[in-house]
Amino acid sequence: MAAKVSTAYFPTDYPALMTIRRVAVIGAGTMGSGIAQVSAQTGWDTRLFDAFPDSLENGMEKINEFWDKGISKGKTSPQQKEIWSANLRATSEMSDAVEDSDIVIEAVPERMELKRSIFNELEGLAPSSAILATNTSGLPISEIASHTGCPERVIGMHFFNPVPLMQLLEIVRHELVDESTVSTAREVGEAMGKTTIIVRDIPGFATSRLGVVLGNEAIRMLAEGVASASDIDTAMRLGYRHPMGPLELSDLVGLDVRRDILNSLADAFDDESYRPHPLLSELVDSGYLGKKTGRGIYDWTSGEKVERE
Repeated sequence: MAAKVSTAYFPTDYPALMTIRRVAVIGAGTMGSGIAQVSAQTGWDTRLFDAFPDSLENGMEKINEFWDKGISKGKTSPQQKEIWSANLRATSEMSDAVEDSDIVIEAVPERMELKRSIFNELEGLAPSSAILATNTSGLPISEIASHTGCPERVIGMHFFNPVPLMQLLEIVRHELVDESTVSTAREVGEAMGKTTIIVRDIPGFATSRLGVVLGNEAIRMLAEGVASASDIDTAMRLGYRHPMGPLELSDLVGLDVRRDILNSLADAFDDESYRPHPLLSELVDSGYLGKKTGRGIYDWTSGEKVERE
């Protein structure tokens, strides 16, 4: 008897929006590849772009590994992977990626100048009707939108890592965005199987502001010897029913991402209490960025989370 295939982790039961035919994802890192994967699974023609061939190759490999793992666990089937793979194509040309796209989702590193530059380029390459979304986890959407001639089409779509498994999508609206852009972005997220929330364009939005403050305080506690990393995480998982402890989550998100958001909040609110704890800055400066580099607060080199000595 064939094993029953579960689609719990894949948004196959959600009808794709008729108004969305092609999705372009800019940046093939952890977030970009995850967004492209879910888009392809939703049934949309999806193009994944990255300017660096190695990053593009790695991103496509991550997607294939995820699908293969799902097959090995009986959560999906080879036939599903075949269909999804046909929906996805990698390209090293931005113009090719965004041609005829209905929505473009940018997922490059959290540097404002880089994002502004990309959106300026997207404005000239993408169709004039396309929604231009940024996956930033904390940078002001208005500062990105204001450097384009089409701020009404620019919106924040903050996905969470790992994108194929995390249900939340934070949609960030700024003062000049058109209501149709907001509603379409929300419908896109729901078609992907996400639960959407709408937040104002305030530094750190809702989730990042809360998450980084909790993570920074957990790092402070670790530095002060209050408890081990695993015990601090266990305290939040069992005591407050968090699905993951703040230190493990920081490693998963990326310690460099967490540091940059904290510095942005400190500058935006003129409040030094948001500054990253010195231990966090020390880890980032040493190249220990979390799971993506194999070491962070924990040691991930074995593929499993191990308490660092």
